[in-house]
Amino acid sequence: MENPRIRLVNEEILSDNWYTLRKYTFDYQGNNGQWERQSREAYDRGNGATILLYNTDKQTVILTNQFRLPTYTNGNASGMLIEACAGLLDKDNPEDCIIRETEEETGYKLSSVRKIFEAYMSPGSVTEILYFFVGEYSEEMKVSEGGGADGEQENIEVMEIPFAEALSMISRGEIKDAKTIMLIQYAQINHLLKNNAA
Repeated sequence: MENPRIRLVNEEILSDNWYTLRKYTFDYQGNNGQWERQSREAYDRGNGATILLYNTDKQTVILTNQFRLPTYTNGNASGMLIEACAGLLDKDNPEDCIIRETEEETGYKLSSVRKIFEAYMSPGSVTEILYFFVGEYSEEMKVSEGGGADGEQENIEVMEIPFAEALSMISRGEIKDAKTIMLIQYAQINHLLKNNAA
């Protein structure tokens, strides 16, 4: 499994406060056969899962809205971000994780979900693989108001949005979260819901 063109020289933990930031020094063999020493930092926060909840009868999706500090420090004036439900795996498998996170964040208790793909979201600096799911919801599945797990300071607003409006929100720049855009576009490409926008 190891790449013969990579020789790891040193691994140093720079921070282990919230998650783990490491500095790697390694030798890399270029296409010309020459070896060169490089240094990179990688942030390890674990892997995660995300889901698009959709209702074919109502032609709606469930999204969340919450404060995201990194976006606030990089030009998002309110710091609020509209997103698909997501969470870190911790020690769960991706399917169990996203079913748990869906109930905690949105209040909907799903019995089944469907994995559609997985992706590295920011491979230049973050180790995380994100597992993408879709799942149908109905009013009968609602067991609470959601909002996030107690003690995690999430303060999540749950939003039920017409699918056509969610697509328009991407075009207007109101949805800027990559995983959410990917899921909504997946739903559009695969005709999970209709785009009834004029």
